[in-house]
Amino acid sequence: MTNLRFGGSVWCNIDVALRNIDAIYKQKIEPLDLTIVEWYIMRLLYEEDGQMASRLAEGTGRTATSFTPILDKLQNKGFIERRLHPADRRAIKIYLTDKGKGLEEQIKGSLEIDNKFTQQFSEKDLQAFLQVIESLQSMTP
Repeated sequence: MTNLRFGGSVWCNIDVALRNIDAIYKQKIEPLDLTIVEWYIMRLLYEEDGQMASRLAEGTGRTATSFTPILDKLQNKGFIERRLHPADRRAIKIYLTDKGKGLEEQIKGSLEIDNKFTQQFSEKDLQAFLQVIESLQSMTP
């Protein structure tokens, strides 16, 4: 624990770890002309194309109100398009364009990043770590 800052401060040390992890992800993802959040949105759309924006926001851990600018950027890059919901004209669904579909193999190839992190830990330690992360995500102020 000698490398932890401020006597093991949770916020400070998670922040440092996240910045390190962020740099590793960016190195692999930025050449695809995507941000990390955009990369996750694309991954969700490869799993199921034509999702509601609210579902994509939830899947990436973002609030629906802050999500529109992210989708705007993906649309401006030509990776997604918005279409009216066939059953509800007030709703919009998000679909991959041909350009977005064309990145699928590159994006799936970059999933090795996740493996890089999980290989750092034993299965027992990884499961304990993921439980801590899940608990931190569900905490309320």
